[in-house]
Amino acid sequence: MALKPTIFKLSVNRCDLNNDIYDTLSLTVAQHPSETLERMVARIVAFCLHSQQEFLAFTKGLSNVDEPEIWAKSLSDELLLWIDMGEPSFERAKKASRLADAVNIYTFNSKSDVWWKQEQAQLSGLNNLAVYQFSFKQIQLLIKLVKRTMEWSVTISADSIYIASDLGECEVTLSVLQQSQ
Repeated sequence: MALKPTIFKLSVNRCDLNNDIYDTLSLTVAQHPSETLERMVARIVAFCLHSQQEFLAFTKGLSNVDEPEIWAKSLSDELLLWIDMGEPSFERAKKASRLADAVNIYTFNSKSDVWWKQEQAQLSGLNNLAVYQFSFKQIQLLIKLVKRTMEWSVTISADSIYIASDLGECEVTLSVLQQSQ
């Protein structure tokens, strides 16, 4: 019998000071049985950073290796934005850069620095690819704010994301490893 995903309901009051956007998001997030809470909250933060993107949606992610964790597709099924989490291989990033107008990778765990040193030279050749890093220690603090039904207040300012809930608050910093060209 296959394990089923754990479903989380999330209401986000988002204040993006970088883009002058103030909105409320209602998200249903499925945590794959093999997915860690760290990966799930990193996906949520990445979604909040891009939620102004039209047609943005969570995908089947870990359940379907041909899809990213988050994408934006136009009404004509063009892939506008591909968002991968973790440390994808160069081949996966290259495939994504051929399929999508823009590709963003968000790396967030303790292996991020080693992965980046190994892949940086190859990934720098992909023009529509941006790579970002969340602090793993901060992501680990963020999982303390997780429960099945959550209300978060997310404020994005420069390279900082401040998250507050009834369980506490946390700051997650975003480091730019590579900008798309």
